[in-house]
Amino acid sequence: MAESGAPVIIPGDPGGSGRTARPGERLGESEARVTAADVTFAEGMIPHHRQALEMAALVPPRSSSQEVKTLAERITAAQRPEIAAMTSWLRSVGRTPPGHDDHTVTQEQMNQLRTARGGAFDKLFLTLMIAHHEAAVEMAGVELRNGTDRIMRATAADVTSGQGIEIARMRKMLERL
Repeated sequence: MAESGAPVIIPGDPGGSGRTARPGERLGESEARVTAADVTFAEGMIPHHRQALEMAALVPPRSSSQEVKTLAERITAAQRPEIAAMTSWLRSVGRTPPGHDDHTVTQEQMNQLRTARGGAFDKLFLTLMIAHHEAAVEMAGVELRNGTDRIMRATAADVTSGQGIEIARMRKMLERL
């Protein structure tokens, strides 16, 4: 889709003249067709990321570790834009973005996290977030194996890379606690 930034030139027939696309004009068909795997990935990852944001929001008043607080800020900074992008993508393919229904971390575990403080909170947060990130990497792997949409595959690759790095960091942080 043409945006309002730099002009997009659409070539004409051979020997003919081109034209400038209008802002918002659709520029043809995507090379890849959206598959059920692409939709399933976005519809699963949005609530999954929302749960991570909910967990990260618990950190500032409960954590005793600046390192854990910084991690929570990074998680929030990475996952909010991914939620927005996947929500927009789902709408662009005619789907309604899902509500909040992820159960990687159970309600009982979330309640334990809400009541924990200090070092106990930090250990529980890191343990739960490692499992949460591992589930996201698994979901992204399914998209990379079965999906075809370029945008969703790129998102899955970003999730795999970024959350893989964070898993390694969190394991080291957990060892130091």
